[in-house]
Amino acid sequence: MWNDFESGSPSTEQAGGETLTVDQAIANLRHPDLSLRYYAAWWIGRFRVRESAAIDALLDLLNEKGDRTDAGGFPLQRNAARSLGKVGDERAIPALIACLTSPDYYVREAAAEGLERLGDSAAIAPLMELLAGGVEAAVKVPGKPHLTQPYDAIIEALGTLQATGAIEVIQPFLEHPFERVQYSAARAMYQLTGEPQYGERLVQALSGSDLQLRRSALIDLGAIGYLPAADAIAETLAENSIKLIALKGLVEHHLDAPPPDRPPELSPELIQVLHLMDGLL
Repeated sequence: MWNDFESGSPSTEQAGGETLTVDQAIANLRHPDLSLRYYAAWWIGRFRVRESAAIDALLDLLNEKGDRTDAGGFPLQRNAARSLGKVGDERAIPALIACLTSPDYYVREAAAEGLERLGDSAAIAPLMELLAGGVEAAVKVPGKPHLTQPYDAIIEALGTLQATGAIEVIQPFLEHPFERVQYSAARAMYQLTGEPQYGERLVQALSGSDLQLRRSALIDLGAIGYLPAADAIAETLAENSIKLIALKGLVEHHLDAPPPDRPPELSPELIQVLHLMDGLL
């Protein structure tokens, strides 16, 4: 689910009309002004600031209760969880696992995405607990814009973490009423089984009528590196920028594979992907 479209550098980022430095951002994480803390938490994640003081302050923000929405959510906790996942410091793993029990849906979602990034198998069991009850329990919360759990983020994390023990739990979500959750399940099932039927299910989604769902399927195909999807990706009715991200994912997935799966040189299929990318530029 998570994807990194951000660019820029700390030396050029502006805040309140003035250049924000790393030291200022870290200091602002403990500023009395909640808006400055919120922005600083986002900024630290965007620029992957790994200073120990930044990590410590973000971990403290996970316990922040002073910034609460009318609906009961915790925006500062959400931003802190997102940034800890992006920064990639292993010290965040226990704290993000604890966030999976937060009363705030979006904190749980950010925690699942962060744990997927961090790639520690310690997260598998607590993530699987959130799938308890199966599809029958995975319903929309009355009066809320979301499901009972962030199922797409949870399932995608389990796929990335190679949680083969979760296959039987994830498989029923292929029939979830929400197509986005179905795509996440197909993505994870391909990662966990390598069976092309799940990649083909995402390819079929590229011809759907909903643009946002087509975008999601594009990103999912890039994330799993499903090479047979290359032509369909290039022909999808969506922005070239997203199609390029998906095709780039196909190439990187295979070039970054560990031996013996990593090709000694570019295969004809990968060369074709590069040609498709050139055609979209």
